Amino acid sequence: MRILFALLLSAGSAAASSCPQPPDHSEALDRLFDRIQRAPDPATAQTISNDMWGYWTDAPDDTAQEILNRGMRKRAGWDLLGAQKDFDALVAYCPEYAEGYNQRAFVNFLAQDFEAALPDLQRALELSPRHVGAHSGLALTLIGLGREAAAQDALAAALELNPWLPERSLYKSAAPKSAPGKEL
Repeated sequence: MRILFALLLSAGSAAASSCPQPPDHSEALDRLFDRIQRAPDPATAQTISNDMWGYWTDAPDDTAQEILNRGMRKRAGWDLLGAQKDFDALVAYCPEYAEGYNQRAFVNFLAQDFEAALPDLQRALELSPRHVGAHSGLALTLIGLGREAAAQDALAAALELNPWLPERSLYKSAAPKSAPGKEL
């Protein structure tokens, strides 16, 4: 496997053509989004959210899955440079797989390199518009950049998909333009 990984790193864009399309889990995710909207409590919603992550982290093939899993283990162990290299390789190998970008953004977020995280989050959302993790990551990244209004928009989009997100406490709902019953 090390030989294959080395070939992937050296092959660059040629390797990207050998990565299959990411699996289409849209129907299963539709059902999960419906369930999370009706979840009665945070614990139920968390179980449903975990199921969603199972689909988002289902890589296009075994090679991509191995790179993703290794990068996530390194990130969990705070080997951010090692994780960054793995996610760079994953994005190079599978440029149409949203989770590679999302995980690389997460590593940059943890390193407080918010500027570097932003384009990866945007790309993840282009590829997977309902990726709640990328939406909430975008909100947190924008907060880190001091872009509060944009962060609130991103958080609103995330909460529209999953109203039980832990980040919901950061959302500041828009104040009414006038008090009820008062003329302008």
